[in-house]
Amino acid sequence: MTLHWPRCKNVRDLGGTPLRDGGRIRAGALVRSDNLDQLDVTGIAAVHAAGVSRIVDLRSVWECEKYPSPFADTPLWLNLPLVDPDGPNVSTWELSAQYRLLLDGSPERFAAAIAAIAEAPPGCVVVACHAGKDRTGLVVALALHLVGVPVSAIAADYVASPALSADSHALPELAAPRSDTISRTLDHLQSSYGGTAAYLRGGGATAEQFASLAARLC
Repeated sequence: MTLHWPRCKNVRDLGGTPLRDGGRIRAGALVRSDNLDQLDVTGIAAVHAAGVSRIVDLRSVWECEKYPSPFADTPLWLNLPLVDPDGPNVSTWELSAQYRLLLDGSPERFAAAIAAIAEAPPGCVVVACHAGKDRTGLVVALALHLVGVPVSAIAADYVASPALSADSHALPELAAPRSDTISRTLDHLQSSYGGTAAYLRGGGATAEQFASLAARLC
């Protein structure tokens, strides 16, 4: 469900997303968002009204310094940069290949992000990055897949991010997400690691955190 947080352009409550067993993700448990530094006073009030207990900000340190979150000085905010600043420049690669490289190189970063959702205080957890599409999309996809959301529903959420303006030389999928990008990414975790849970365990996530995540979201 799209949320109205003034000046943010890509905010959705994952509540209602179907599970394989017939259930649904709980409303008000997990929200994905673009950069919260855009929020005006009304938007900040909307975040508090949503009962947010943790904001998992996946942006790099330099992004947080240049575009500081209005929640950076509060207990709500947790910065967990997802991209290694010393990693290679792969901006011209197909997006699913970029995702695979990020996953292969940073299992501990993804495991930490999942743990941050699972172990947050009671309330709503927000996962955010700059556009709310790629880094946020990956972490949300892993969380949803882990608790039993089918790939088709994960892909439907992934492509719900609005098209963005992009440089004419940029990959078209950077502006408008494609469902096969995220489905191929999850296929990669299955073929290379034995699945999402096994991949995250390799990064240090635990069965207890998986259970906590399921209890929070389902």
